[in-house]
Amino acid sequence: MRRNFIIGIDCGSTTTKAVIFSPEGEIVGTGRTRVAQHMDRPHHVERDMGEVWQDVAATIRMALDDAGLNGQAIAAVGVTAHGDGLFLLDRMGNPLGRGIMSLDSRATELHDHWQQRGVLDQLVPLAGQRPYAYSANTLLAWIRAHEPERYHAIGSILFAKDWIRLCLTGEIATDITEASTAFTDLHTQQYSATILDILGLEAMQDCLPPMLDSCARAGTVTASAAAATGLLAGTPVSAGLHDVTAAAVGMGHTQPGDMSLTAGTFSINEVFRDRPVTGEGWACRAGYRRGLWNCMAISPASSSNLEWMARLLMPGNGDATKILMHEVEERLTATRHARTVPLFHPFLFGSPYAAPASASFFGVQSWHDRTDLLQAMVEGMVFNHRMHVSALCQTGAVTRVGISGGGSGQPAIAQLFADVLDMPVDVSCVREAGALGAALTGAVAVGMQPDLEHAVAGLDVSRQTYAPQPAQVAAYDAIYHRYVELAQAMRPFWRALYDTSPRAPSQPERVSGAHPAMHLQAHHATAMGGIPS
Repeated sequence: MRRNFIIGIDCGSTTTKAVIFSPEGEIVGTGRTRVAQHMDRPHHVERDMGEVWQDVAATIRMALDDAGLNGQAIAAVGVTAHGDGLFLLDRMGNPLGRGIMSLDSRATELHDHWQQRGVLDQLVPLAGQRPYAYSANTLLAWIRAHEPERYHAIGSILFAKDWIRLCLTGEIATDITEASTAFTDLHTQQYSATILDILGLEAMQDCLPPMLDSCARAGTVTASAAAATGLLAGTPVSAGLHDVTAAAVGMGHTQPGDMSLTAGTFSINEVFRDRPVTGEGWACRAGYRRGLWNCMAISPASSSNLEWMARLLMPGNGDATKILMHEVEERLTATRHARTVPLFHPFLFGSPYAAPASASFFGVQSWHDRTDLLQAMVEGMVFNHRMHVSALCQTGAVTRVGISGGGSGQPAIAQLFADVLDMPVDVSCVREAGALGAALTGAVAVGMQPDLEHAVAGLDVSRQTYAPQPAQVAAYDAIYHRYVELAQAMRPFWRALYDTSPRAPSQPERVSGAHPAMHLQAHHATAMGGIPS
C-alpha cells in the first residue's frame, strides 16, 4: 500500500477531529469527538490531559475506519489545537495538573494589575503584543502567585497541540507559532529572556521547550501511540501550527496581504505580513515560517452567541443551530431596508473591549419575531469581525479575504460578510481548514512538498467569491456605525452591571473614542463551538 495520505489532528475548544486527506486536499476519512471541559471553580476552564490523549487516539481510529485505511497508508501526521492557554509537565515529563484553556479567566485580576502598572504596554515593542488574561505567561504568573508548589515543580511548558504531539512521539517541543504567543522576541523570533524578566518569570527560562519550525520533523509515532491510534510506528509527525495559523493555511493563505477570518468560539481575524507591525488593535506574532508575521485581532464574540440562543430556544436538539441559521438565511436574502431589525452586541462570552462587556439587544419592539432577533445576532457577529478587520487594515494592504466557520458556507451569510466588510470575500470548499493546514505541515516534513506555499498551490480547492452589493453596503455601514456608537455609550455602565455591592454605582466614566484594546472578558466564559458551515 502506498503511503500517500496525510492526517491532520485539530483539537478545538469543544471538539477534537482527525481528518485524513489525499495529496490533493480531498477528505477521505474523518473522526470526531467532543472533549470534556472541567469548570469546577469560577473562572477556571480546564482539560484533563489524559482524557485529551484518549479522545485524540479515538478520533484517529475513527478516521482510519471511515476512510477504510490502516496506518500503513499514512505518510505523515500534523497537529494543531486551540492556542494560548497552558499545558504543564513536571520534571519527570508527566502532566502537572490539568491543562488550562484559552477560555479560562482566572488571571483577569492579575492582568488588570499589569495593565494599570503599564507592564502590558512595556511589552509591545519587544513581544509585538500585550499578553491576554489567558496567555501562557499570564497564567504562569498566576500559578506563581496562587500555586507556588506547582510553579516550582514545572519541568516543561507546553501548549495543547504540543501535548498531543508528545503523546504521539514521546518528544517535548513546540513550534514557532505557539512560542510567539507568549515568549519570543518580535524581531528575532527567538525566545526572549527579557520578556520573562519583565513578568518575573525568569525561573521559567529552562522550562521552555525546544522551538522548531512548523514543518520540521518533531519525532515519529511510538509503538505505544501506534497501538492506541492504529497508526504505524515510525510515522513522521511534524511540529505543527497554532490553530489560527493552521486555519489560514488550510484556506490557501500563505502570502503577505492574505487575510483570513474564522467565525467560531472566537472571532478570529488575521493577516500575514512580511515585516512586524505593531499597534493598538492587534497582536503581531510569528507566521508559519521565519521572516513572516501574523497580525491577529481576536475576541470571543462570534458565532458561539447563536449556539447559546439555539440551546435556549431548542434545548436538546442537536440540529438547533442549523435550523435557526436556515431561518436567518432566508431573511437575509431580502433587502436590508425591507425590515427594521434590532441591534445586538455579541458579548456573551467576551468582547474586544478592555472593560467587562454585556451582550445586549437594542431597539426590540413588540412586532419583532424570533427570526429578527436571530438576524440581529448574526449581524452583530459580523459587525464584531468588521471592528477587528478595520484595525488590521492599518497594518498594510489586503490582497484577498477568505472566511470560514459561522455558517459562511451558506451564500447569504457569505454575502453578509462581503456587504458588511465592503470587501470581496472568498469561501473555499475546504470543510476542515485547520486540520488541512496541520496535515500540510506533515506533507512538507516528509518531503511530499518543498514548502507550504507549494503544498497549498497543489491543492485542488474551488472557491466562491462574493462581491459587495453597493446598496447593501450603504445600509450596513449606517447600521454598523450605530452599533459602534451604542457600544461606546454602554461602556461606562458595563462594570456596574456586575457590581453586587449594596452601594450605589459611581458616576459613569468618560468614554474615549480610541479603538478598544482586545482583551478576553470571560468572567462568565463557557465552552462553545462554532456554527457548522
